[in-house]
Amino acid sequence: MGKEAVNNLLIGSYTARLDRSGRLKIPEKFRDIIEQAYGKDVFITSLTDEAVQLYPLAVWEQMTSIANEGALTLRPDVRRFLLRVNLKGSHHQIDAKGRVLISQTLRDKARLNTEVEVIGLNNHLEIWNKEVLESIIEKRPLSEEDFENIARLVPRGKTE
Repeated sequence: MGKEAVNNLLIGSYTARLDRSGRLKIPEKFRDIIEQAYGKDVFITSLTDEAVQLYPLAVWEQMTSIANEGALTLRPDVRRFLLRVNLKGSHHQIDAKGRVLISQTLRDKARLNTEVEVIGLNNHLEIWNKEVLESIIEKRPLSEEDFENIARLVPRGKTE
């Protein structure tokens, strides 16, 4: 992985605030990476109702490009996925102040209040109610089996 790819990773976490209108001020380090690597267009949705996901639009398009493969949209699982994420999701642009609107529906489902935790997951962000996140991590800790499964996913080979 080249240095530029590493610099484009959305990693770490920051506490952020939602204003009265439900706009999230994206933490500056995340905003800089998103705007420089992907532009200002984002897709905001919720995959599970536990949190809200913010995808740079280019990442979202790549992730959902399987649906462009003809008959795949007829598969019940792909169709359910697309219905769910598009019902709840919407295309936005990061405004001049670094904010994006999170719909009332998404805020309610994910129990987002004024202060939220914004987590970088390499190519997208998740926005969490901090108490909900801590509770989930506590209830579902990583097991030795989880670590073994993750280790199998890590490519073996040369590192720079």
